[in-house]
Amino acid sequence: MGGVSNASLSPLPSADRPDVTARLRDALLGASFTADGLLELLGAPAYAALSRSETVPALRATRGDTPLELLVRLFLLQQPVPHARVTDVLPVDACLETGWLVRADDEVAATVDVRPYGGPGGEDWFIVSDLGCAVGGAGGIGNHAEGVVLGVGGASTTLAGLTVRTPVSAALDLGTGSGIQALHAAAHATRVTATDVNPRALHITALTLALSGAPAAELREGSLYEPVDEDATYDLIVSNPPFVISPGARLTYRDGGMGGDDLCRRLVQETGERLNPGGFAHFLANWQHVEGEEWTDRLRSWVPRGCDAWIVQREVQDVTQYAELWLRDAGDHRGDPAEYQARYDAWLDEFEARKVRAVGFGWITLRRTGAAEPSVVAEEWPHPIEQPLGETVRAHFDRVDYLRAHDDAALLEAHFTLAGEVVQEQVGLPGAEDPEHVVLRQNRGMRRATRVDTVGAGFAGVCDGTMSAGRILDAIAQLVGEDPVALRDRTPAQIRLLVEQGFLEPA
Repeated sequence: MGGVSNASLSPLPSADRPDVTARLRDALLGASFTADGLLELLGAPAYAALSRSETVPALRATRGDTPLELLVRLFLLQQPVPHARVTDVLPVDACLETGWLVRADDEVAATVDVRPYGGPGGEDWFIVSDLGCAVGGAGGIGNHAEGVVLGVGGASTTLAGLTVRTPVSAALDLGTGSGIQALHAAAHATRVTATDVNPRALHITALTLALSGAPAAELREGSLYEPVDEDATYDLIVSNPPFVISPGARLTYRDGGMGGDDLCRRLVQETGERLNPGGFAHFLANWQHVEGEEWTDRLRSWVPRGCDAWIVQREVQDVTQYAELWLRDAGDHRGDPAEYQARYDAWLDEFEARKVRAVGFGWITLRRTGAAEPSVVAEEWPHPIEQPLGETVRAHFDRVDYLRAHDDAALLEAHFTLAGEVVQEQVGLPGAEDPEHVVLRQNRGMRRATRVDTVGAGFAGVCDGTMSAGRILDAIAQLVGEDPVALRDRTPAQIRLLVEQGFLEPA
């Protein structure tokens, strides 16, 4: 991955004046420039519009002269504000001296965007990013600078939400960007290391952590695992990498600079030796759907030895949709039509040469295991899920351990309880005496649905931890007039599936 040109980007505030950063943080909190304060001021529609790069509703909601309205216009909406007015709200002279603000005549303007962000424990955090990048993507504000550092987006919050949050000693954030993953990790890791190929991103990460009142991270410049010590291992690794599959490396924040999906493949393959036993790694990724090859086989081949894996494909786009998405992200659709067409052609040429018919998007979770036969689950799940999902991810791997340790005979001796908020649906023709099939549906976590037979439904319904699975099956066999031995022989596979998918929990 190559270097970064920052020629067209504004100078950044100093990261070496913690006294000023602390005073600025106190001033922001004092004016309720927080996620909750922002929602209360703007209202839900205007607040939601910001995530779509639409600022007009927020501008209309901040036409007053309160300290909070001034701060929203200054740090989030890129509007200059009167110098005389803001001196009552911020330590203006110190902010001018350290580069948080610049002055023009009788007005001041921010040099970076600052977005309030609510931590999972109710923390008031702030995400720093380049001007115009606190909301939406670069395409939303037309910033084409190669080294631009974006703020919080949907991908960032998705990754933060699915990360397992348990106390750990060492965490690593690869490709930190504005520092949101490092900020989350700092809340439960003793030591956090953050890397990025873009030195500007590392500077902004330092600002994000300091302004959020979080401990400083160890910042390393470089690509993938290159900048960290050769023998360093971690309990948690997270990465929202530049995963866009594109012809060339035009925009540092999204284009990995390697052919096809090689960057994501390398990232996953090189992670196994970097994880401590029991450690987790969470990645967002794009992957190619190649003619004559199953995407699940492609992804399984990425998983390093000694790791369990859970791979979830959330979305698939054909090559034309994919090219159009990222051309719009860069704002190319608003430029010269001939240049837009040439770039579109280049994208399709690249896909045609690689025999790519579609691109998948999703997440990959690895866990270091000592098991002789690691579990690799690759599945498609485009349906709505519940966020945050970290506890669901942790529970998935706990179930993998449980099922690995229990053969069918052990399952029949075990006790189970029905997971919370599971409902039963009966599917069939109107007026039919018996349903065609029964569906169990979760209302939490992955919100899965699975088809079961009447025995499976009856079994799940009476699992309250008091009787073993075998005794429940014996009772069902007596009730329906079936041979209990035959029922015990054929039902463990269904029990195993219900445990695997989280419908049943070991008591």
